[in-house]
Amino acid sequence: MSLAASHGVACSDPVVLKHGSNVLVHLRPAPVVARIAARTALVRPSVSDHFARDLSVSSFLASRGVPVVTPSAELPAGPHVCDGFVLSFSTYVPHDPTARLSRQDVLKLLPDLHAELRLYEGRLPTRGPLDDVDNVLTYLDGLGVPDLARFRQWRDDLLAGWPAHDNDVQPLHGDPHPGNVLVTPSGPVWNDFEDTWRGPRAWDLACSADKEEAAQRTVDIYGGGAAPSDVEFHAETRRMFGTLWGVLMQWS
Repeated sequence: MSLAASHGVACSDPVVLKHGSNVLVHLRPAPVVARIAARTALVRPSVSDHFARDLSVSSFLASRGVPVVTPSAELPAGPHVCDGFVLSFSTYVPHDPTARLSRQDVLKLLPDLHAELRLYEGRLPTRGPLDDVDNVLTYLDGLGVPDLARFRQWRDDLLAGWPAHDNDVQPLHGDPHPGNVLVTPSGPVWNDFEDTWRGPRAWDLACSADKEEAAQRTVDIYGGGAAPSDVEFHAETRRMFGTLWGVLMQWS
């Protein structure tokens, strides 16, 4: 990669670690991972802000001793704009890409992460996924995608109920699923804070619950701190967003 090379980082054997909303490339043999905005750049006018947030939050957590993927020390971490692409650089963490924690194990890690995130004083968005939903709908509408009215109605129904479930607000991970926790020889390492926002704690818990009984189990495993009804509500919001994102993947 020319930008990395201009900072003295040699890459002779690049490996794509992930190709999805963003593209992650390990710039082997350097201990550097390039994060390149892909679909996120289509629907996030402020995608550079998301990348900057990831670097800022992970740097803060690392300073607190939280095991996280840190911004690269080999070159300026960014975010950068190169050849029209937004990208940033993080430290490569050796891990087993085939290993995943269970959702229950991730839930057990969340209380400590939330306790540290509460100390973060940087600026964070307050609408989080709601901004993404609006941006995706606008993008798909511009492509002429049919049948978006059902998503707008789904969004409006959820927005009407949101205030009643907007409790225990604090800085969140934003997307704490097992794929965002690396399994390393020294233990689990948190990754990907670009979706961090200031919202209800139940949003993070809802990543592990998809129905009423699961919401209660989720709260029990987490150790309280959120009402099952709030978790269930935000699980429905996540379903709506996930379904809409699936449409985006089909059309982009």
